[in-house]
Order: sequence, then C-alpha cells, then structure tokens
Amino acid sequence: MTEVGPTAAASASLWERDEEIAALAQAVDTLCADRSSPGSLRVLRGEAGLGKTALLAETRRIAEQRGCTVWSARGGETLRSVPFNVLRQLLQPALVSMLPEEAREYLGDWYDIAGPALGIAEPGDRQADPQGVCEGLIAAVRRLARRDWPLVLLIDDAHWADQETLYWLASFAERLADLSVLVVVARRPGDVSGTSARHLDAVAAAADHPVTTLSALTPAATAGLTRATLGENADAAFCREVWAVTGGNPYETVELLAKVQDSELEPVEAHAGELRDLNRSARGGGLVARLELLGIDATRFAWAAAILGSDITVDLVARLATLDHDDAVRCAELLRTARILTTPDPSTGRAGPDDLEFVHPLIATAVYNSIPDALRRAMHGIAARIVTDSGRGAAAAARHLLEVHPDDDEELVGQLRDAAREHLAVGAPDAARRCLERALEEPPRPEVHAQVLYELGCATFLTAPARTIGHLRTALGMPGLDGERRVDAVVRLSQALLHNDQMEEAVRTVEAEAVRLGSGPAHLRLRAVQFMWEGIHAGETTSPGRSERLAELAATCTGRDNSERALLILRGFDAMMRGENAEEVVELCDRALVNGRLAPGLGWTDSEWGVELLLMLTSAYAYTDRLDRAESLCNEALRAYETAGWSGGHLVLAHAYVGLAHRRRGRLEAAEQSLRRSLSLAERVGRGLPLYWTVTSNLVDTLLVRGHVDEAWAVAERHGFAPPYPSTVVLPDLRSVRGRLLLAAGRTEEGVDELEAARKAADARGHHNPVHVFGAADLARALATEDPARAARLAVDVRRRAERFGTDTAVGEALRVAAALETGRRAVRLAAQAVGYLESSPCQYEHAAARVEYGILARSGPDLERGLALARSCGADGLAARALAALGAGAGHVPSR
Repeated sequence: MTEVGPTAAASASLWERDEEIAALAQAVDTLCADRSSPGSLRVLRGEAGLGKTALLAETRRIAEQRGCTVWSARGGETLRSVPFNVLRQLLQPALVSMLPEEAREYLGDWYDIAGPALGIAEPGDRQADPQGVCEGLIAAVRRLARRDWPLVLLIDDAHWADQETLYWLASFAERLADLSVLVVVARRPGDVSGTSARHLDAVAAAADHPVTTLSALTPAATAGLTRATLGENADAAFCREVWAVTGGNPYETVELLAKVQDSELEPVEAHAGELRDLNRSARGGGLVARLELLGIDATRFAWAAAILGSDITVDLVARLATLDHDDAVRCAELLRTARILTTPDPSTGRAGPDDLEFVHPLIATAVYNSIPDALRRAMHGIAARIVTDSGRGAAAAARHLLEVHPDDDEELVGQLRDAAREHLAVGAPDAARRCLERALEEPPRPEVHAQVLYELGCATFLTAPARTIGHLRTALGMPGLDGERRVDAVVRLSQALLHNDQMEEAVRTVEAEAVRLGSGPAHLRLRAVQFMWEGIHAGETTSPGRSERLAELAATCTGRDNSERALLILRGFDAMMRGENAEEVVELCDRALVNGRLAPGLGWTDSEWGVELLLMLTSAYAYTDRLDRAESLCNEALRAYETAGWSGGHLVLAHAYVGLAHRRRGRLEAAEQSLRRSLSLAERVGRGLPLYWTVTSNLVDTLLVRGHVDEAWAVAERHGFAPPYPSTVVLPDLRSVRGRLLLAAGRTEEGVDELEAARKAADARGHHNPVHVFGAADLARALATEDPARAARLAVDVRRRAERFGTDTAVGEALRVAAALETGRRAVRLAAQAVGYLESSPCQYEHAAARVEYGILARSGPDLERGLALARSCGADGLAARALAALGAGAGHVPSR
C-alpha cells in the first residue's frame, strides 16, 4: 500500500490500488503477447463506491495504450428485467460498425440464432432454445474476438446484469482457455440472489486468479486525497474526520470534498464538525433534498431519467417529463452542474450532445427510490407508451409494463402476452415468465385467463417443469381452452410430468382426457401419447393387455396422418422391446415414414409430438440391425438441432444416439467421442434427468466393450451410475450395463445380483429382446462355473428369444453365449455358427469378438488374425489384447472331442 497517492488529476478511486492496477496491466500484457495465448478472466469485488468502475476505466486506458480493442457494458438496477441488455451493450461497438450483410457473414449459421438476441435480426416464429442461443452468442463473440484481437471485455455492476447475460457470461468463462480474450468483471458482494447469484458464482469459479476484493482507503490515503483536492493546508484533524465520516469510501470521499469546495469551508479542525452534515447532503435523503432545491422541473427531469435508466437523451426525458425542449436543456445543465447527471464516456458509443447518464449508480438508485410510488408507476406507463409508439415493439416496453399498477386493463394484458412471445423467440423464457405472471395480476378477462396460464406453462416448460404442471392444471380447470389448444395443453402437461419424474401421473392425465373426448382425431392423438408414456415407463409391471390394445389399434392404421404414424412407431417400438419378429418391426416403422422420410409435423424440431417418439423410431431401427436408417435419423437430428440452435437436452440426445449408432456399428472410438460430447452438454442441462442416464449408460457400455474397465468405473462413479434408477426406460438397459460393469470390475456377486434384477424387471415388463436387455446372456456366462445347469437354461432361453427376434446379431450373440458354456468340438461348432451369423451383421464389434473366440477355441491363427484386425478397426483394445495373447500362445490344430 502507498501512503502517497496519485496526482490530483488522477481518479481518487485509484488511490491505494497499485497492486490491482499492476495485476490488470500484467493480464493485458499477457493477452497482447501472442494471438494463441489463452483467455483470462479477472473478477473485482467491492461495495458501492470503492472504485470498481475506476479500475475498469484504468484497465481500458492501459489496454488502449497497448493497441487493444476494448468493449464495455454496465448492469443497471432498474434494467435487470431486460434480457441480453448488458450483452447488447458489450457488443454494440462491433455491431454498429457492421452492415447487415457483414453481420450475417460473420455470424454465419449462428446469425438467425444469435441475431435476434443481439437485436440485429428479426426473431423467428417459434420458441428459441436458451442454451442454443447462448452457444450462438459465444460463437459470435468468438468470431468477433478473432477479428478484433487483442480484445478486452469490461463488465461493470455485474450484480445488476440481466439473467440472460449472466448465463452467457458463465458459459463463456468456461471456454476462455481456447480463446484469447481478457474479461474483467466488477460486482458488489451482495445485491443478487437465486439463479443470477449462481451464474456469478460460476463466473468467479472460472476466473484464473482469485477474486480481487477491494478495501476502503486507509486514513493516510484519505489524508493524501484530501490535501490533493483542498490544498496542503488541510490539517490532520480535518483529514481524520473526512476518513471517519466516509469510512474511507472513495466515492463518498470525493463527493464530500466537492461539497467542502462548494461551501468554501476551510479544511481545519474547527470546521471538522460540519463534515457530517455535508456528507448527508451528498447521498440518500440529503441528495433528494438537494435535488428538490433545483426546482420542480429539474426534479421531474431527474425522475424521468431514472425511469428510463439507459439510453437517456434530453429529448426522450423531455417527452416523459412533459417539458418543452428549452426547459429540458436548462434542467439537464442544472443536473450536470449538481453532479447528478453527466455526459457519457465516449467509449460507450454514446457521446452525443443530448446523451446523459447518472454520475454514479448510487445516485440513480436514490433518485429512482425518491419518486412517489403512484407517480413512479404512472411514469412507467407513459414510458411504455413512448417506447411502443417509437416502433420498438412490446418486448422493449415490457420492463415499463411490468411496473404499471394492475388495473383490469385488457390492452395491457395483450401487450404483455406479445412481449412474452418476443422474449421466447429470442431465447429468454424467464423474461417471458415475468411478463405473463404480471399479466395474470391485471387480471386477464375470464375468456383469456386460461390461455395466459397455458402460455405461462409453455414459457416455464424448459426451466421449471414443476411450475408448468401447476399452471397447466389450473388452466385446464378453467373455461377458455378448447379444441386443439386444450389437447396441446394436456400433452404439454403430461410432458412436464414426465420431465418431473411423475410417469404414472403423466399416463393418467392423457388417459383421462382421451376418455373425456371420445372418438376422433384428438382422441387418437391422446391415445398415442398415452401409449408413448407407457412405453417408456420403467415401472415393475405394465398395464394388462397394453401391447395387445396397441397392436389392435395400430392394425387399423394406414399412416394417413401423424396420429396414425405415431401409433405405428409406438407399435414398432413395443414389438422391438418385446422381442417380436424384427422384420415385422421394421415393416411397422417403415409404414410410419413418407417416402422413407419423416412426415411434415413429425420432424426433430416439431413440438407437437416431442423428441421421445422419434427416439423410439431410431431405437427400433438400431436394435433390428437397420443401422443405416438409425444413423440417418440420428444425423438428421444432429443437423436439425444445430441448425435451429437447440443446444439443450435435444442436442444431448442427438449426440447420444449418434454415439449409440456408432456403438452398434462397432465404431467404438467414434462412439466414445460422441458420447463424451453428449455428456459434457448433459452436465449443463442437469443431472438426474432421463437423458443423463441415457448418455452415461451408453458411455459406460462403450468403454466396457473397448476394454477400458477402469475408465468405465470412473465414469460410473463420477456421474452417479448406480441405483436408484429413473422411472423411464433407458437403452441399453441400465441394470444390464451396471451388472456387466460390476462383473468386469471383479465384483462378481454384486454383478450377478444386478443381472438377476435386470432379467426379472425385463420379464415383468414383457421386454424379451436379448439385444438391448442382455442381462440374461451375461448372467449365463457369470454362472457357468458355479451353477452350470442354470447357466445352460438361461442360454437356451436367450437363444430361443434370439431366434424369435430373428436378427443376425441376436442369433449370433446367443450362439456366442452357448459356445462359452460348452467345451470341445461342440464349443467350436457353436462358435463357428456365431461367426457365420455375425459376419452378416452390421455390428462389427460383435463380429470381431466372435472371430477371436472362435480362433481361440479352434486354435485357428487366420481367424485370430482376422479377429485382431477387426478388433483394432473397432477400437476394441481389450479384445485386441486378448487376440494377441492367444496368438502369442500359438494356434494350431482343432482339439479332439
């Protein structure tokens, strides 16, 4: 710490900030050293007035001196409800400098996704995925950063940033290792809670240095600042009182010293007692009293500026305060002289003669809070009208509409609903939620009340399924939801129940509505949804006769509309799970397509049916050896979600199913890569969800067949792959994979117990497909020594089910099990038959395993060599090692019986 501070010309808030300035300068130097240098994040934390803004300004000065591009933004206490407000400020210099065609070229595929959030493109007509928008915004900054390197981003008052910006910032902070950008964030220690606080904590956790906590000035520094401002004749007692009155707060010290100068108070001990009264006049109630002394017009002008909060201009304030232009100009000058308003820093991009901002956020807050409540609400209403009349749309006016007093205003409800739709279209569901909750306070007319609740339920669906359930249940209990909208609400409610792990309630909800409606297209759709939820419910038993009823209903379907196509898919999936003839499964699934493609309205981004139905179709093809069709669907999903910017749970599942397709093909390295990508995305969506189990199960299974047992176990431990299991069906079967993992880890008894449980659960559900529920096959191998008779019975049952299902993979795998339980020529013959079937299968890992096993049993060097080559091409390291060991031991004659 230095006792002698900067010169009087320097910012008072930089006194005793040498260490902080040096660290920031070092961060700038590191950034400028090399284009390939990793990004860096610094967080400054301190109470109001401790100099955070001054340190950011000094960072700007240092960075610009070294040739950096610097973009900055600031949160505002009254602007937290404006989505992407801070991010738009941050990128404004880059966006303003671009023509529309340049922006489209720079953002590329992300233009239609990130553009609406940045305000440079019109939003689409559907709800945007917030995670996808966030990814698009990260991509936008990434591309702009390459163009404008070295780039420094400064964010002030982050505790008042909007939630959407903080979500982006937390995600962006995680990617800085491969992006050469310096980010400096300043915030107060409190003033934020809930989701925004979690995002700020994530930002701090991602910083490459500990958070810098600013402290107040010491008495020595306060004395130095006092003498630099008032003259060296300021005596020690007076300086000590300045410190005692302000607590060493730099901002309060500067304001107090300005008051001393204005009052021409001599800085000596005799006048020290007057400092407390002067300090009170510089803030809080004293500030308000000082404002009132400037006159009613100046007060109204300041109030109007506080209502606007940002983009304050003399003309706009005049319209809101109902002042003519000359009076407004006079008031602006009065408020500048009184150090309440000032001209913005040119670096913000707002340096016009009529542009204004508050000298400090503390002043803005004090002025805003001084406005009488009724008047404040009325002024927000006028501000909303001004914004709307300017053609900026309902979303831009929404922050003012939220503050208007409820008054049974039908027009206001309509405006808030329009604003909510705009917010959803740019990926800001939380902002949409606030608008719709406020609309309910108005309240809406009885005939639209249920529709507002329905829209609110849709807005909270991605972020708060439990809230969605309450809103939709209430809406369905009121008049006003009829026809397709009511059916949509029931389906959406059932989806929310599903995501909230209330499977049985989801089934009952659609079943009750289907019964109420009777026959017709809506009834058929609800019955299909009911069958869909029952089909993925992992309860111990299924409803009696469900498969028979589904088969009977599907038998009447020709695929003439999407409800019939859905039923055909559901029937195909059910038949696959039950292990019915694979050719018939494929025929059912093919009938659900139109010229071999998904029908309009049944695409991956269509919301009427949801992703679950198409995942069932993909699974049915994947487990019936139609991997070309499964892969085509998976890749189509991936393209659709990436193009639409859906980077949440949908993209998680797309990558997971691409990984499943690779796993089935035997492309194990590619499968692991896709599944790890999926798992990293799933971590952001949230643990415990069915999709998280899907990814983890597939990754553990893939690592096991690769022979990476330790890594499989580590993944399972790290990601909670253990009972209790979710209430939805996951492919491959969770218990089967867990049992296989336990056996591979040498925990045989536990593995046998898990496989027993897998077999019993599958039998109770009628799931007899031996490919996705392979617990019985592994159980037979595990019991071969201790209970050979039972192992043999299990192997016979596996083969019977495989032959019923009829795919080359199923029969070949069953023969591998049978061969493992035999010895001599019979084992060799069964192994040879397994090779014959699996050679025709598209599942190359299983073919490689069969070759290696046959080569070992038959002591056939050529078969071992071929199995080794196949194992290596699959990335099956464990299988390759086994083949090499067998080759090293030698291979020769076929053993006698």
